[in-house]
Amino acid sequence: MGTLDGKGAVVTGGSRGIGRAIVQRLAAEGASVLFNFARSADQAAEVERAVREAGGQARGIRADLREPAAADTLMVMAQEHLPGLDVLVNNAAVEFTSQLIADTEAEMYDDVMGVNARSAFLTMRQAARTMRDGGRIINISTLNTTRPGPKSALYAASKGALEQLTKVAAIELGSRGITVNAVCPGATDTDLLWHNNPGATPEEVAKLTPLGRVGQPADIADFVALLAGPDARWITGEIIGATGGLG
Repeated sequence: MGTLDGKGAVVTGGSRGIGRAIVQRLAAEGASVLFNFARSADQAAEVERAVREAGGQARGIRADLREPAAADTLMVMAQEHLPGLDVLVNNAAVEFTSQLIADTEAEMYDDVMGVNARSAFLTMRQAARTMRDGGRIINISTLNTTRPGPKSALYAASKGALEQLTKVAAIELGSRGITVNAVCPGATDTDLLWHNNPGATPEEVAKLTPLGRVGQPADIADFVALLAGPDARWITGEIIGATGGLG
């Protein structure tokens, strides 16, 4: 018996990296999982296959959250394909290009905010309307909101907005037993980490954490699974670091 048997879960950006690990972990706990991808159809098919071979259920759909209607479309499909909506994980994010504020185009602002904040707001809005009592909303934020650096303005700002949505939604949905939390990964071994830190090595990054290693997507997924399960019933409105001590 898994902690999420009979539950339905939506994970945005679930075809690779942390999102993929979350899909697989929630499915391993018994949830039926619907996840979206924008372009990586082959990777999405690999996720479906891996979950199926492990005895779980996951379905990927193409929905580019840059498009204004995509978030609502995803949530409508959740109503059609899941036993109910019990878990929502907002993981999708634009892989930002490090850029100074002075050099940032308005179109890039719209792109990053559209996916990282607006689409999460829309999925949360739909969850507020259709999620079953006792559900879980988990938003994936970033360590950059507390450790901002140069050239990270858009990414940090979009995730800061996501954290405020988390706190407000926790207040609004608490009477129904729905918890809302945000997880802030630290240095995690994904394409995004190495793309945004050219020249960095795993050995250098590992030295920054008390645990002496680079985080793995499974480290984040395991924590998300904890928040999604019954043991996290008294945790809500929190912005929680999952950083291996990198603070």
